[in-house]
Amino acid sequence: MAGPTVSVIIAAYNAMPYLTRCIESVADQTIGREQLEVIAVNDGSTDTTPAELERLATVYPKLLRVVHQENSGGPAAPRNAGLELARGKYVFFLDADDYLGPEALARMVAMAEKNGTDVVLGKMVGVGGRGAPKSMFQRDQPKTDVFNSRAWWTLSPMKLFRHSLLKRLELRFPTDLRTGEDQPFVGKAYLEASGISIVADYDCVFWVLRDDGNNVTQTTSGSEPRLRYLARMVDMMIDSVPAGPNRDHLAHRHLTVEVRTLVRWHLSREPREQQEKTLARLAEIIDPLLHEGLRERITGAAWLRLHFIRERMLDELLEVDRFEIRESASKAATPLLIDNGRAYVRYPFLRDPSRSVPDAYYEVTDRLGTRHHVSRAELRGTELHLAGHAYLHRVATDEVTTALLLRERDSKVEYRLPVTHTPTPGLGADQDAGHFAYEQAGFEAVVDIDTAADGKPLTDGLWDIYLTVGAQGLSREARIGSKRDKDLDGKPDIRVVDTAQGARAVTLYTTKPYGNYTIDLGEQKHRVMSRLPVEAFRWSASDPGMLVVTGQSTLGAYPDGDLTVVLTGDGKSTAAFPAERTLYTDSFTARVQVSELPAGLWRGELRLGDWAAPLPALPKTLPPTKWRRLGRTWYAKPASGGDGKKFGLRVAQTSVVKAIANRLKP
Repeated sequence: MAGPTVSVIIAAYNAMPYLTRCIESVADQTIGREQLEVIAVNDGSTDTTPAELERLATVYPKLLRVVHQENSGGPAAPRNAGLELARGKYVFFLDADDYLGPEALARMVAMAEKNGTDVVLGKMVGVGGRGAPKSMFQRDQPKTDVFNSRAWWTLSPMKLFRHSLLKRLELRFPTDLRTGEDQPFVGKAYLEASGISIVADYDCVFWVLRDDGNNVTQTTSGSEPRLRYLARMVDMMIDSVPAGPNRDHLAHRHLTVEVRTLVRWHLSREPREQQEKTLARLAEIIDPLLHEGLRERITGAAWLRLHFIRERMLDELLEVDRFEIRESASKAATPLLIDNGRAYVRYPFLRDPSRSVPDAYYEVTDRLGTRHHVSRAELRGTELHLAGHAYLHRVATDEVTTALLLRERDSKVEYRLPVTHTPTPGLGADQDAGHFAYEQAGFEAVVDIDTAADGKPLTDGLWDIYLTVGAQGLSREARIGSKRDKDLDGKPDIRVVDTAQGARAVTLYTTKPYGNYTIDLGEQKHRVMSRLPVEAFRWSASDPGMLVVTGQSTLGAYPDGDLTVVLTGDGKSTAAFPAERTLYTDSFTARVQVSELPAGLWRGELRLGDWAAPLPALPKTLPPTKWRRLGRTWYAKPASGGDGKKFGLRVAQTSVVKAIANRLKP
């Protein structure tokens, strides 16, 4: 008999009243109980957990298997006991405090089956104030690995594992670790997996903060347990991943998250003598991971922390941590020192001669943030008019050097254009507790496509718009448009304008998904004639020999008198009829005097200067029409336009013989 699809393993210790909801959430999974088995291991609980497990086993006799064992002191042993009994194709570890969304297992199994992956992360959501990891759940990732995702930033075991992977690796949770026992287990599975899937579009696991504060990670204190599992993870990375960017990617998590937690919540609370021992041991553990190339990946405060650990500078380490705590509670970002065109963050011991910390550890020149807002972006003839403000965060707008930059997307050709700097009194007062002012951050610019290329016309292409935001000798490049006034909707404004090179197609639009401004010259993405759809044909009520053609223009502008309907006959003769704009609307109308056309089959197109598009086929419901010319009867009727989708109009003189014959028919 085939085994279940998923074995859900629950380690339970004094888990009431959370345990009931936990198991019920598994029983209610949409994948179906017949696809599941639940193995709940009571790890010597002293509350009502054993009795509740026995009760639930009677409620779900075919689903739930209960195991009782003496207390082991942690979740590793009960999880291992459950793993020994598991029969499922997949295994999911669920803490007794937590619970699942109804579709969680169905979605995770489907992701694993479709992509052949060995580990699936389901989106985690914090409950009751518990923080849950978020960075890896920004989007679904059908198949990835730890080096091209943020999966390594969640090493808890609440994942779906392919059972064959765990068997092949003979994976078990280390029972000699009081906390962090999940990291070596999950880390090894990640590194050996055929692939990792991430389900981000559904809340799969609800991570609960217990009211009594008895989550295992909350109750295990002291530096020593964390030093033990940190050392084990460092050894794993060194043994499994060659030195280089991949190892640095994994090390980043431990050198920031783990180290900060250990220093802030454990080392800082120890007696002085123990602090020094902890610091020495921590320095030994992380030393194999540290090198100067990592500094580009790690924030300034985090790198200072690592520097003081490596140098065994305990007082400085504790001061940096206290500084970080104060800064995180503040509503203002840390001020900068601007010196000789470089920016340094004012963290403790900057240029303190008694500490001799290199300036480079404080430098943030290449990390300065730019902030901008566009208040005007409009095409007027050949000119684009822009206005707004832009500044470097935490850098006062003195000696402003901001300029506009146009860069063609494919060729990378670029042109720098001047802007007019305008005052922005009060800008910054509502940010950073008003500690920074940006009084000269405004800009106004005019881009003339006839002269923007160093006095010459811009070539056809996609011209992305940037600002080089500069002040006090600092400069950073930024795309603009993502922050703009609400009335600037960013929809494509397609125009045909008269230029020094003749009529040209110009479109101002914002990119997706980032919403930045780009000029499209020469219809790279936006077609002129698609904005001039012909919508209706009818015969004039006052003149049966006149075909009225109407359409809608969504062009921002086009030259007056250039839009025409042109018909071409069998003998290549042509007839043109102007399409006039309807006052106060976006519609246009052309009146085609069919009664003046020679006999024959006529094709048709709509022209705007050098642009042209075939007219659509006349509707089959349009009736023939007749008129008199020089005493004879003529008619016009829809005709096949070739493929049945293009315009065709048959004009002919009525046959007298056929007309008499038709009248004589009984």
